[in-house]
Amino acid sequence: MPNLPEASTALSIVIPTLNAGRTLEKCLNSVAEAKTAEVIVVDGGSFDDTIAIARRHGVRVLFAPRGRGRQLHAGAQCATRPWLLFLHADTVLQSGWTKEAQERLIGPELADRAGTFRFALDDCDWRARVLEKLVDVRSRLFALPYGDQGLLIQRVLYTSVGGYSDLVLMEDVDLIRRIGRSRLMGLESAAVTSADRWRRGGWLRRSATNVVCLTLFQIGVAPERIARIYGR
Repeated sequence: MPNLPEASTALSIVIPTLNAGRTLEKCLNSVAEAKTAEVIVVDGGSFDDTIAIARRHGVRVLFAPRGRGRQLHAGAQCATRPWLLFLHADTVLQSGWTKEAQERLIGPELADRAGTFRFALDDCDWRARVLEKLVDVRSRLFALPYGDQGLLIQRVLYTSVGGYSDLVLMEDVDLIRRIGRSRLMGLESAAVTSADRWRRGGWLRRSATNVVCLTLFQIGVAPERIARIYGR
């Protein structure tokens, strides 16, 4: 089993951004645990201090046309390491995530596997705990984790399934479906995500909208139509 520096050296971390100045600092601090990882911020046209924050952290900054799937794929194309970690800019990984990823996933014998982190929200509201439980059930029973849970995947597998598609919405679900349940592993370390979407949109309304959008995508409704419902 490789030690932690070797595992970190094997990892490229891709973070898509768009006016993420409020959350990016904490995200970058959390991934800095992988001390020798290659960190790539792919910006889709920010006009806040996102780029300044990224450059202050000394990470690589790329620019791509706006669209999370497009930005994620652009980052993967430029990454140089054998393992890829895709992470949203409003997500903070729990301390110790590198050790678990190394022990349970990163290694040549698991090159055909991918992993996602445990969903958590940065809010003390009881509704946040209920939502976390529901997402855990969704992840375990249906193998449909949120994009907020990150994706750790071997480059060979990412390439073989075609990578992220250029979709306006549901790029995470689309890729997870192609990876398949048998190759997906749930990690215990938490990916703590901003609860702003639920606080602004209402806990029940936002959650119900997510379910409706996922259902529509699963039955073949075009992502462009779903995006109008989602509110992007």
